[in-house]
Amino acid sequence: MSKGQSAAPEKVTVALGERAYDIFVGPELIARAAEYLEPVLRRPRTAIITDETVAGLHLPALTESLDAAGIRHAHLALKPGEQTKCFAELERVTTFLLEQGIERSDMVIALGGGVIGDLTGFAASVLRRGTDFVQIPTTLLSQVDSSVGGKTGINTPHGKNLIGAFHQPRLVLADTGALATLSEREFLAGYAEVVKYGLINDRNFFDWLEANLDAIKQGDAAARTHAIVKSCKAKAAVVAEDEREGGVRALLNLGHTFGHALEAATSYDARRLVHGEGVAIGMVMAFEFSAMLGLCPGQDAVRVKAHLKRAGLPTALSDIPGTLPGADALVGLMAQDKKVVDGKLTFILARGIGESFITRDIDTRDLQRFLSEREAA
Repeated sequence: MSKGQSAAPEKVTVALGERAYDIFVGPELIARAAEYLEPVLRRPRTAIITDETVAGLHLPALTESLDAAGIRHAHLALKPGEQTKCFAELERVTTFLLEQGIERSDMVIALGGGVIGDLTGFAASVLRRGTDFVQIPTTLLSQVDSSVGGKTGINTPHGKNLIGAFHQPRLVLADTGALATLSEREFLAGYAEVVKYGLINDRNFFDWLEANLDAIKQGDAAARTHAIVKSCKAKAAVVAEDEREGGVRALLNLGHTFGHALEAATSYDARRLVHGEGVAIGMVMAFEFSAMLGLCPGQDAVRVKAHLKRAGLPTALSDIPGTLPGADALVGLMAQDKKVVDGKLTFILARGIGESFITRDIDTRDLQRFLSEREAA
């Protein structure tokens, strides 16, 4: 490969029949976005939703690519942060799109992390009863998780992602170069979601992550690309089997029942906890709870916690700054989880690393005892 020439991106397909779409993973995809967008555009008209931080870093490269291809565009930059995923910002985004005259035959582009992707996807799902959109995720977390699978939504005071819709993108462009602009904290928050795929059903991938953690953290391009592609393939397979989370897709929520409750308990304050950190703590708790119930070897729970801790992620309630509500209040927050069925919590627990399973057969007293012990630790 000659100097200045980009490596060809890797491609993962989400097999959903007529709504199938491709995920491209590689460097410089934002600067080459028009090349990938043109085949899925019905007319050369787009609107870009981003946040103020991402706009300063990546919007010029995207708009230059669109300009060079003769694709018209407008953009709206929102405040960064989880609190942007709300009704007020949803109204702002949809009003902007209508003011721009965006039609069903146009394309909405989500340029940013999971907050922008979720909010923009939801706006596209309700705009004119459904408008096409493209995900250009700029964080590791969004590249391996939220940009793939069509889950969109906003938060409410009752909990995370309780208002939303399934709306699949037409295309996902995961530019690995964008990861260089992330803080270590943002990168590690995404790494928690990468680890999740090994813990769900791929012990060999978890073994690989243990062996390659340093390379991934230090920016090794091949290691990072492999981790992203492996994660996207794992999620794409699950989504193709269970698009609307009626069964096996719930496994992708390993750690999230605990994690979402912790996010709500901290009022989605990124100074205290961001989503990936909540997932990291949640996965440790899921394995420790499984071990307490006699479902999982204790050494596997120890191993999971040790790896996430070595990565630099929080792994316990005591790692969250400030005061948390007690066990009863946390159980109450879990009861608002969107996966509750007939009033019963849905938990993703584990029989071991790579052996996660779905259950609703959990005694609330066991859960309260477990949380009380963690609270006191």
